[in-house]
Amino acid sequence: MLDFLRSEGIEESVLAKIEAFRRQYPAPEGQQNRIPRPKFHYYGKEIWLKALTALLSGENLLLVGPKATGKNVLAENLAAVFNRPEWDISFYLNTDAASLIGTDTFKGGEVSLRHGPIYQCAEYGGFGILDEINMAKNESLAVLHATLDFRRIIDVPGYERIQLAPCTRFIATMNYGYAGTRELNEALASRFMVINMPIISRENLEKLLKTQYPRLKDAYAGQLAGLFQEIRTKCESAEISTKALDLRGLLAAVSLAANGLSLVQALELGIINKSFDDYERQLVSDLIAARIPDLDAAELFDP
Repeated sequence: MLDFLRSEGIEESVLAKIEAFRRQYPAPEGQQNRIPRPKFHYYGKEIWLKALTALLSGENLLLVGPKATGKNVLAENLAAVFNRPEWDISFYLNTDAASLIGTDTFKGGEVSLRHGPIYQCAEYGGFGILDEINMAKNESLAVLHATLDFRRIIDVPGYERIQLAPCTRFIATMNYGYAGTRELNEALASRFMVINMPIISRENLEKLLKTQYPRLKDAYAGQLAGLFQEIRTKCESAEISTKALDLRGLLAAVSLAANGLSLVQALELGIINKSFDDYERQLVSDLIAARIPDLDAAELFDP
């Protein structure tokens, strides 16, 4: 990952601080399987620099942005860069304190606390990825206030107070407009450094496609990146919904094409069929037909 950061243009002074962090806080024994090995890399020097600096300064991060801006990819990449075990914590309307910190359980003839993901992050110095944090009720998130601010503690009634390991960090993600989301409580938002995630550029999308599929011909990497940008333009002008704006679906479609489907068939599964409205699905299909030739693997990839 450090070599990747060098290729993105991150200064050696920042990389030296990351290496010092990793030496000071080696991965905890028994948790190495939680250290991510990212399949995808996040591209964008400015965002990388902001995120790395915030985490090196001991801050927590809130990544805010629309769909397909790479929030979860960046969060996973950051855990890998710092060589920390990662806990993925998905939020929803019924999230409560017990699901975050822990619940009482009967073990060995006595009641003990079964540690939740927030507790384990504190104990092992992990990176907690708080996914779609604005899906949960504000009152359930109040238990995190002392964990995320300068106190860095978890106070569980009936048990000892837990101090967060100094290398513990939390990275939350959120976007607006999804069903079930709500405004983030100001007290909670103040405990994060906030990064507004930019839309992936065509250049970086081409780079991502070529990194994942090195044999993909340059011309078709450019056409696929252009297709994705055109779908985004249609979404922004409210001609279609964001259902077809699926970066994971685009990358998966290239994989399907490499394994036997024609490119248009693969895009049908990965992009077109994400829209469940017949009219919208036809619009996306026409968009693809106008831009993308129906290629097989031999035509799409270099030998």
